[in-house]
Amino acid sequence: MSLLIGCPQETGWHENRVAVTPDVVGRLRRAGFEIVLEAGAGTAAGFPDEAYVVAGARIAERADVFAQADILAVVQRPDCRRLRPGQIVIGLLRPYDAPEELAGVTALSFEGLPRTLSRAQSMDVLTSQANVAGYKAAVLAADTFGGFFPMMMTAAGTVRPAKVLVLGGGVAGLQAIGTARRLGALVTGYDVRAAARADIASTGAAVLDLGVDAEGEGGYARTLTADEQAAQQRALVDAIRDFDVVITTAQVPGHRPPELVPAAALAAMAPGSVVVDLAAGPLGGNVAGSPADGRIETGNGVVVLGAGNLPAQLPRAASHAWARNLASVLEYLTRDGSVVLDPDDEITTGLLVHPKETVS
Repeated sequence: MSLLIGCPQETGWHENRVAVTPDVVGRLRRAGFEIVLEAGAGTAAGFPDEAYVVAGARIAERADVFAQADILAVVQRPDCRRLRPGQIVIGLLRPYDAPEELAGVTALSFEGLPRTLSRAQSMDVLTSQANVAGYKAAVLAADTFGGFFPMMMTAAGTVRPAKVLVLGGGVAGLQAIGTARRLGALVTGYDVRAAARADIASTGAAVLDLGVDAEGEGGYARTLTADEQAAQQRALVDAIRDFDVVITTAQVPGHRPPELVPAAALAAMAPGSVVVDLAAGPLGGNVAGSPADGRIETGNGVVVLGAGNLPAQLPRAASHAWARNLASVLEYLTRDGSVVLDPDDEITTGLLVHPKETVS
């Protein structure tokens, strides 16, 4: 009997993505799965129920999706009270946040995927969604900024291009850099990791070097010491005042994001400048006072956009990428119609929220 993948509608605030898209239904069926979706699960992302039915899935009520699914495919962590013992749930499950709520189920969280393994690249939701976020951040900044991004030569004179600073040279940062450059801005990137600074330079952007190096494990930056953070902030305050747009992308998994743009830096920026904080969330963000999701304007006229879940604002593209990552994981874990959790496999144990309880 085929395993049943259930996909409920996301209920998070402003969450428009869906974990399974019609184009991936056929791929999952060929891998031996059946698929059931909650009615309207893909509507916000532009995928009507009829498209899923044509692809070979069936539509059901929310309660039936939770009750019937062997594997629950989600974007954000679902209502854990609806999960049943032994059920598999896969998505961005916030494993550092009350992991005990996921006890009793087989919880596979994309946050734990070992991203440096080449064979895991097709499964990497964090990378695919960071690409979407970086692109959208640059477009959002251009739309919010009151001037042109490219240099404009007009009969009324020449308008200089916007000066954009991107803080963080990971996937989101590099995509933001590339998009802002394609829009015609003069772009500078900054990162505390030497390897990331080299990546920034490879895009053709200028590199801001403040003399701080914090190479960490798994491709992330380590947490700076108090002295290093103070030195970095002093240097950033001096540098940020010269830019029209600042996009921040620095995150440390499971920890409060580092504050890169303090209040003093915002106060030094020109009126009409724009700051987009991709790290904004319940724990704070990279920018002093940035909202978790929304817009504020400082007393000196700087617009700060808290944008911690930008992929949800580009749901069709983000969902397409997400569903393909999901299919890659399930194909990898499935053997002869069953999900096999190998305790010696790095990908499996990385994904599992409670590996010792689940894999034996």
